[in-house]
Amino acid sequence: MASRGRRGGAPAREDEPRREERAEQQAPAPQGPVLPPPPHVDYGVFMQGLVQAMQTQAHTQAALQAQLEAQEGEMEQYLEEKKASQKRPATTFQR
Repeated sequence: MASRGRRGGAPAREDEPRREERAEQQAPAPQGPVLPPPPHVDYGVFMQGLVQAMQTQAHTQAALQAQLEAQEGEMEQYLEEKKASQKRPATTFQR
């Protein structure tokens, strides 16, 4: 005859804690030094610093973008001059 319930054949009682619950209740408290609470954070000052950092990053990015565009302009001018010089006939040296 097949038994119902737990392995031991005895049915689980409602007032008996489960095995997992007993393990949680019997877990030892962590050992080690007790740390002090974290320092108080002034979120207004924190947010001001964050905004300032973001503005600095935006200014830096804009400056780098402008520098890159200026370099691309210089490169285009160089390439045009190079093409123009290749179209000119080469002069031969005469003695």
